[in-house]
Amino acid sequence: MQSKARLLGHPVHQMLIVFPLGLLATAVIFDLIHIVVESSVTATIAYWMIAAGIIGGLIAAPFGWIDWFYIPRGTRAKSVGLWHGLGNLIVVLLFVASWLLRRNSAGEPDMLALILSFSGAGLALVTGWLGGELVDRLGIGVYEGANINAPSSLSSQTPHESRGYRRTAKI
Repeated sequence: MQSKARLLGHPVHQMLIVFPLGLLATAVIFDLIHIVVESSVTATIAYWMIAAGIIGGLIAAPFGWIDWFYIPRGTRAKSVGLWHGLGNLIVVLLFVASWLLRRNSAGEPDMLALILSFSGAGLALVTGWLGGELVDRLGIGVYEGANINAPSSLSSQTPHESRGYRRTAKI
């Protein structure tokens, strides 16, 4: 199915999601640098990256929800989309909690703030994979003839085999 929220022919959610993912991942990198070199500057940068990533995630989310709303019920795509969306809500909440814990000491985050941001990044890897599954495997937001019940990309079956087509050559 094609995305219902499009801008100049392209899905808005897929265009916007790169910003929060990049910002939050960069925040984690700056947190790691802070741990290694004990620099309050890198921790402060992470604090502001988290703030921008949260805002970006909140902007991208409604467009993902619009697309999810139009996925037919009872399909694999609807289920994967639900887990993708709920997981990303938890990712944003973990980073919000981390950001709130840093408010009074952005340059010296406590261990809980760091654990929350690292946990959010770990979960974002999973939800990012689910998003990739939606777009690359199931074709959500890409084209009308998508196979919204294609098997997982972790299976040995191709999306076309699930529709009854046979694979003729392995590439």
